[in-house]
Amino acid sequence: MPHPEQEPTFLPLTVAIAKSSADPTDSALSDPVGRQSLHAVRQRAEEANTTAAGCWAALLGGCESPERRAMPTRLRALAEATSLYVGTRWWCGHGATHRRRVAEAQLRINDAVREGDGAEFADAFVGYDQAIATAMVSVPSRLENPTP
Repeated sequence: MPHPEQEPTFLPLTVAIAKSSADPTDSALSDPVGRQSLHAVRQRAEEANTTAAGCWAALLGGCESPERRAMPTRLRALAEATSLYVGTRWWCGHGATHRRRVAEAQLRINDAVREGDGAEFADAFVGYDQAIATAMVSVPSRLENPTP
């Protein structure tokens, strides 16, 4: 039986922030949209992390896998969920630097998957995780900057 604590983790910062931000007393999450968008980020992060672990194993084994084909979609879904959580106006305005960092890391991961480069895959995931997590903690309160 596999042990989850022994599985590789590719999005530790993002998952931790999504879990810790789920505090029901957080005023930023007093609205249902805030809670729902945070839940979506957490769910997409966990899905991307699981897919990344399978993709990593396939890269190490030098083989194709469903996870390798699914990786770009999972990353895109997580980035989209993050943009909804932080607010589209912020993501496209003051958060544009974060959005670019996410997109650049996402491209690096996709290139590594296509090329079968496990080292680049792992390195790019560090940047992706950091970019998503930084965006999540950098956004002003949802009450101050609601999604249009």
